[in-house]
Amino acid sequence: MLEERKSNYAFAEEFKRRTKSFALRVIKLFRALPNRPDAQILGKQLVRSATSVAANYRAACRARSGAEFAAKIGVVLEEADEAQFWLEMLEESDIVKAELLENLKDEAATLTAILTSIRKSASGKK
Repeated sequence: MLEERKSNYAFAEEFKRRTKSFALRVIKLFRALPNRPDAQILGKQLVRSATSVAANYRAACRARSGAEFAAKIGVVLEEADEAQFWLEMLEESDIVKAELLENLKDEAATLTAILTSIRKSASGKK
């Protein structure tokens, strides 16, 4: 049990770093976007959702119960999925070339997959 707790703690700390790194990478992307209304609007939405992933994951780690953790992870998952959407919009609207977004899109997809698994485990779903 103690090993599992250490393992969960180590995972949580690494995942906090990973979500924060994702948010910082998105901020850097935003700074490089063209100063056009469409790019700025999509970029701001992306920044909001990506930073929310990191902030809300930290909050989930402070949950006082399993039910609270599951609920907060659900919010984090929604924000990660939304970040994926805004990245797709930047690409499909021809604001940013696909190859420049590839790594961020891969990371958003990976975060979403991990969070989906965490939510299933936390809520007892199979």
